[in-house]
Amino acid sequence: MSKSAPIILNPADTIAILPAGAKAGDDPLGLGAPLASNVFPGHKLARKDHKKGEEIIKFGEVIGRATQDIAAGDHVHSHNLAFSDHGQDYQVGLDLEKAKAAIPTMEPRTFMGYRRKNGEVGTRNFLALLATVNCSATVIKHATQELIASGILDEYENVDGIVGLTHSTGCGMSGTKSMEVLERVLWGYATHPNVGATVFVGLGCEMMEMARMKSRFDADNGEVMEQFHSLAIQEVGGTRKTIEAIKAKVRELLPAVNKVKREPCPASELKIALQCGGSDGFSGITANPALGKTADMLAGLGATAILSETPEIYGAEQLLLRRAESKEIADKLINQIKWWEHYVDVNDGSLDNNPSPGNKAGGLTTILEKSLGATAKSGSTPLTAVYDYAEKMTKPGFVYMDTPGYDPACATGQIAGGAHMVVFTTGRGSAFGSKPAPTIKVATNDHLFESMPDDMDVNCGDVLSKGVSLEEKGAEMLDYIIAVASGEKTKSERLGLGEYEFVPWQIGAMM
Repeated sequence: MSKSAPIILNPADTIAILPAGAKAGDDPLGLGAPLASNVFPGHKLARKDHKKGEEIIKFGEVIGRATQDIAAGDHVHSHNLAFSDHGQDYQVGLDLEKAKAAIPTMEPRTFMGYRRKNGEVGTRNFLALLATVNCSATVIKHATQELIASGILDEYENVDGIVGLTHSTGCGMSGTKSMEVLERVLWGYATHPNVGATVFVGLGCEMMEMARMKSRFDADNGEVMEQFHSLAIQEVGGTRKTIEAIKAKVRELLPAVNKVKREPCPASELKIALQCGGSDGFSGITANPALGKTADMLAGLGATAILSETPEIYGAEQLLLRRAESKEIADKLINQIKWWEHYVDVNDGSLDNNPSPGNKAGGLTTILEKSLGATAKSGSTPLTAVYDYAEKMTKPGFVYMDTPGYDPACATGQIAGGAHMVVFTTGRGSAFGSKPAPTIKVATNDHLFESMPDDMDVNCGDVLSKGVSLEEKGAEMLDYIIAVASGEKTKSERLGLGEYEFVPWQIGAMM
């Protein structure tokens, strides 16, 4: 693939993408139509004339309609292209057999992981401090900082860190759905295979009462109960006493958490979250389809690849439904789409509030275009399950979880559901990280990889600049996933990112 030649992703496309941009007076498509002004890399040019109201096609799918007449060779973007309703005459299972054939035959692989007593496998071994309510955020932050500054972790080579996770809710919550979501998130993090022990810290009078969490743990087996501990500020005797009590509890727990050691584990145990943020016009050309190849390989290994961000697959959901394994799976995703349509309507919003200004500067124009590129992360294999936000994931293969498009809230749900790590593609650049499941950041273009070297782990720009195949790049990412699962630190881990990206989804009204 040439670095500068216009890119046509599907023969049916009515636009082409300029990988290197073009200057005023250039005629990149050779149509005898010189450009009136400069066009940035990743932006689109019309391959044919479009009448006002005519569909514009990219990826072989409709990405919107012309808002005015567009001549062949013209720049196509926000000034002449707009969102349009997409068809919802879903063809469930139409591509299922094709999807089954897309599962690659893979040689079994292993990684060095932590085997837990309940049989699950972790890629990290953290001790987690979890707030049940915003009121306990400060004591958790102070205790975490003081423990790390003390150097105590130097004594425990098998402990990857202490993570203090706080949030802005836990009280003033309206409706049972908000409570259920927060409870699922807290439960999912507390019992995450990357966590060796958990200390819940509350105030003592909040809606998300400690007793509520204890009752849930009581329903589980004793092996899980061993890792659950709790403190309440009102019971301990105030802020400073609670900070000291947290530190004492952590010191007490660290020797036991340190006992587990890495051992060979099958790659089929891995659950990998697929994310994108700060997308650009190259996201759907390089990094996302390359990650889709990785997702297919994960399915071939018997592992799990998790796509999410319902507002950002909107308009492309039919591509997932066509490979749903059953009507029940498809119906759950369709119901989630309809819920989102209602949710934004009653909140005076629109599912076309995307792309963001940064996305548009990078060449993306409508949510339909962004969704089609984002969906490329999912690969080509069957959709084996659909989950609610933060629901525990148990089915291998390609699965879907309903989440917002906001990256921190999305990743929080995926990790609560059991994701061992997040693979995050970006074209504009992102300073995102996550704990206790690390984030791998993937650049869509060479410029980003070179300009943010401390943040980017993998470069997919060479798909265009050097002709690296999507299959080769997908295999490279799989190798890196295995290395990270075995303990290699990602760039975001080295920077210490991840605690402030813990953002449970707040659905209901704040009271």
